[in-house]
Amino acid sequence: MRGPHERPRRLRTTPALRRLVAQTRVQPAELILPVFVRDGLEEPAPIGSMPGVLQHTPDSLVAAAREAAALGVGGIMVFGVPRPQDKDAGGSCGLRPDGVLNAALRRLRDELGDRTVLMSDLCLDEFTDHGHCGVLTDDGRVDNDATLEVYAQMAVAQADAGTHVVGPSGMMDGQVRVVREALDGAGHQDVAVLAYTAKYASAAYGPFREAVASTLQGDRATYQQDAANRTESLRELRLDLAEGADMVMVKPALPYLDVLSDVAKAADVPVAAYQVSGEYAMIEAAAAQGWLDRDRMVLETLTSIRRAGAQNVLTYYAVHAARLLQDQGR
Repeated sequence: MRGPHERPRRLRTTPALRRLVAQTRVQPAELILPVFVRDGLEEPAPIGSMPGVLQHTPDSLVAAAREAAALGVGGIMVFGVPRPQDKDAGGSCGLRPDGVLNAALRRLRDELGDRTVLMSDLCLDEFTDHGHCGVLTDDGRVDNDATLEVYAQMAVAQADAGTHVVGPSGMMDGQVRVVREALDGAGHQDVAVLAYTAKYASAAYGPFREAVASTLQGDRATYQQDAANRTESLRELRLDLAEGADMVMVKPALPYLDVLSDVAKAADVPVAAYQVSGEYAMIEAAAAQGWLDRDRMVLETLTSIRRAGAQNVLTYYAVHAARLLQDQGR
């Protein structure tokens, strides 16, 4: 007869027991919903590689934000998609108060106030005609310092529009410091900075580029991190914290859970992870073939990201997961 120390299965016998002793939990308040607003749309447009995800009009964006807030989702991250004719080499439409992103932020803040955490992507790739995250030199390289000057202006424009949190995502050296100084200098000391600390040059961004109508040719390997490297993420973390990051992020999530764990152990600020478009698309594609249980896979992947150390998860499943969690609690 086996002794009590050989009976770990006792605590697995019922769903209620498993819930009681679960070490890692996912709550809607820990989730952040990425959303896309596209200039010139008359009605929401589906994104082919991301079934169920839309490019929004301003009206449908507000409706989606209200729905997420009502379900207890912690926040939304807004990406703007300008008209092709508004893109230029410097991404100037990302700075204009009436540009698609800043106009959407202003509308969302007016409509929802502080009922949700309004976050904004601070990067140039959606707004440039070349699709890179920064200003280019004459020979086609990203000019780090010239890009920082634009990021500073963009941060102030987004803060003026009402964002609670800016998310500098371009992986420029010194971006957190420049953004923090610009915000403070413009009187936006209360606007937080979510640093994209470990952002890898990943193949998993493919569907996102459809979502934002990216014009990128080539890749971003010269400024995003190499998938082969792990420890440099901790160097990036130290720099971002020293420059004033309020939160930090690892992106993508599932292929980099080891990096996420490293960052979570070392950081003394909240840590987020982004379950990116390719991760979403893979689940949707497999579920459509009947190869896996979609809902179970959604909650399992989100739990694994939380278990690795993420306090918050950016995920296109935020609303769907909130409903699943609500149903489980009944």
